[in-house]
Amino acid sequence: MGLITGLLTLPIAPVRGVVWVAEKLNDAAERELHDPAVLRTQLAVLNQELESGDISLEEFEREEERLLDRLHAVRVGLAQSDRR
Repeated sequence: MGLITGLLTLPIAPVRGVVWVAEKLNDAAERELHDPAVLRTQLAVLNQELESGDISLEEFEREEERLLDRLHAVRVGLAQSDRR
């Protein structure tokens, strides 16, 4: 970046910083959303909540299905990326 460009874009530097932070947060959230270990941990916590009586069987089944669907989607996505 040249001196003139740097001076002209200086007023938007804070915006670029906020955009950079938002991109990093999004990347971290995406990694966590698609991490099989995180999903398995969430399933284990869900199991503990059912055993301790914190949630009903219906809530457990609904959430378990959602987590298992996500885990399946991650595994399918990983298998497809391995084929490339």
